Amino acid sequence: MRVRFLGTAAGGGLPQWNCACEGCTRARREGTARTQDCLAVSGDGSAWYLLNTSPDLRTQLLNAPELTPSQGLRVSPIRGVLFTSAELDHTLGLFTLREADQLAVYGTRPVLAAIPAAQVIGNYSTVDWRTISCGVPFELDGGLTATAFLCSAKRPRYAQEGESQDWVIGYRVVGAADDRVLVYAPCLALWPPRFAAIIADADLVVLDGTFFHSDEMARRTGLDRPASSMGHLPIEATLPLIRDISGPRYTYTHLNNTNPLAHPDAPEHELLTAVGADVAPEAGLIQL
Repeated sequence: MRVRFLGTAAGGGLPQWNCACEGCTRARREGTARTQDCLAVSGDGSAWYLLNTSPDLRTQLLNAPELTPSQGLRVSPIRGVLFTSAELDHTLGLFTLREADQLAVYGTRPVLAAIPAAQVIGNYSTVDWRTISCGVPFELDGGLTATAFLCSAKRPRYAQEGESQDWVIGYRVVGAADDRVLVYAPCLALWPPRFAAIIADADLVVLDGTFFHSDEMARRTGLDRPASSMGHLPIEATLPLIRDISGPRYTYTHLNNTNPLAHPDAPEHELLTAVGADVAPEAGLIQL
């Protein structure tokens, strides 16, 4: 199984276009920019699936050699998209894929019903909308099997209220050829039930790295918005939990511009190293 990190920042990226906070200013000065969270996975190196489609998708695809068309004039190795939520920073890139001949798009019922691109992209491309349910495996081209699990009931600001709870999910992806396991959970409001069992035999676990500290927004910006109020479990809360589940490689993605880990010399990196974790590499390729 191959995993290509296309982007590793939270909404707005790093630096954010309208922000002069310490983190954004330093990123501009030192050239440590990060694009918005998105990755691609393949079981055979030929058929690829995107997990989320960030607003930065075009630039991200151009920086990923594996995703370059190689057969015919307009034949892409991208077979489909798996959404973890309907948040704009996870879905706006779907507009970029409007020129695809055909595309399979997976998501829970409320997510597929809410995303803005759903009302538009079908006029440009043949889209196969596939509703998924947590706990029910589904097969993907290239010998992959994916299973969604519930992470949060937090709906996007623009979405209408309803009874649905499966607004934010994660994925467990298994490769048939090598039994490698990827777990992708870029947005965790809480540690999901049975999450320890979901990740115990995984080769790579990609976790929510939005905030390092629960009160990070107050520390960095003066805004009294705890991580929990924004639907994110801070890294300082998950480090003790993964310490007890040895075996997988843990990497954090979806870093906010306030997160000190966005900068390579932050002392907080030592805390990750101590439990066998790291920060997802921007535009990095991992062979499992």
